[in-house]
Parts: sequence; structure tokens; C-alpha cells
Amino acid sequence: MSPDKYETVQASEEFAGLRKALRNFVFPMTVAFLAWYALYVLMSAYARGFMAHKVFGDVNVALLFGLLQFLSTFVIAWVYARYAGRRLDPVAEKIKAEMEGEDARA
Repeated sequence: MSPDKYETVQASEEFAGLRKALRNFVFPMTVAFLAWYALYVLMSAYARGFMAHKVFGDVNVALLFGLLQFLSTFVIAWVYARYAGRRLDPVAEKIKAEMEGEDARA
């Protein structure tokens, strides 16, 4: 494939829509996750009494927050995989098929 073909695809409305759909998911989700993480760090530093509060047994709020960090990471990955499968991958496959189809004709 020639570089011109890639530039043509990059300039297309379909590709712009694909990039916009990706940004519309990635940026808000990143901000939400970083805010959630910052809350965890700030509360660990400045709300020690609250974070040390025992919920049950030897499990305190800080431990639950830490475990929820892992859980939220997996949930975000799962949500992204679903989003990509429904919104991004079909458009990307269409663009790819069009590019490969043009190569076959050339």
C-alpha cells in the first residue's frame, strides 16, 4: 500500500468518526479513573482516620478502596472491550476491507 492511500484514509470522514468515537470513550474514562485514583491517594494521605475505620474484622476502608482500584481497572477493560466490539471494530474492519479491496483491484 502506498503512503497516499493511508493519507486518504486518514482524511476520510469514516476514519475521523472512528477517532472521535475512540476519544469520546478514552478521555472521559481516563479522567474518571484518575479522579478515582486521586481520591484514594488523597484520602490515604489526609483522611487517615476514615481510611483506618474497620469495616469488618481486620478489613478497613483503605483496604476496600485498594481492592476497588483493581476491580475498577478490570471493569474499565471489560467496558472498553464491549465498546470497541460494538462501535470501533466494525468501522475499523470496514475501513480495512475497503483498503484491501482497493489493493486487490490495483
